[in-house]
Amino acid sequence: MLILAKEPVPGRVKTRLTPPYTPQEAALLAEAMLADSLQAMLAAPVQRRVLVLEGTPGPWLPPGIEVAPQGQGRLDERLAAAFGLCTGPAVLIGMDTPHVTPAILAPALAENAWRDCDAWFGPAADGGFWALGLAEPDPALLRGVPMDVPDTGTRQRRRLTDAGLTVRELEVLRDVDTAADALAVAAEAPHTLFASTLASLTPARPR
Repeated sequence: MLILAKEPVPGRVKTRLTPPYTPQEAALLAEAMLADSLQAMLAAPVQRRVLVLEGTPGPWLPPGIEVAPQGQGRLDERLAAAFGLCTGPAVLIGMDTPHVTPAILAPALAENAWRDCDAWFGPAADGGFWALGLAEPDPALLRGVPMDVPDTGTRQRRRLTDAGLTVRELEVLRDVDTAADALAVAAEAPHTLFASTLASLTPARPR
């Protein structure tokens, strides 16, 4: 299992949360999101756990997780490079879904997950995708897919099916990009470190 993430440095992560949050608060929220995602990965039944990181690991990194540097270039190229680290079935998520749980990931991580299935796709509520699993992690399945358009998810899924892959879907999740997203996700998953961190900050008003 892979998590693609940025080091939670003020001014470099979750900039769409600023305003209403300060860059320091946005970084705190990013660190909490990452910590929640890493805990979900630790609890998942996988053989290898890799954080594909832009930046330097900090005290937020728990033991038992391998760290690999992100590749260069656009997001599609960095995603492709992450899958290039793998030689067998792999599932990748980002750090924007602190409410992800092993139960949500379970269909893609079960013993029979790859029976009559070549790919798992986790659609995001904003039109992107929050998870991608590949039985054979071919980087070419991601390179060239535009990652900054409203229908990114549709385009990525089409790339998979056009390659002849059988695709199954995980449930739709909401990425945390804006203050409104943050409040909604925290309300959905009040048990998370992200929710408690958000509650400790000055209440935000959705824009």
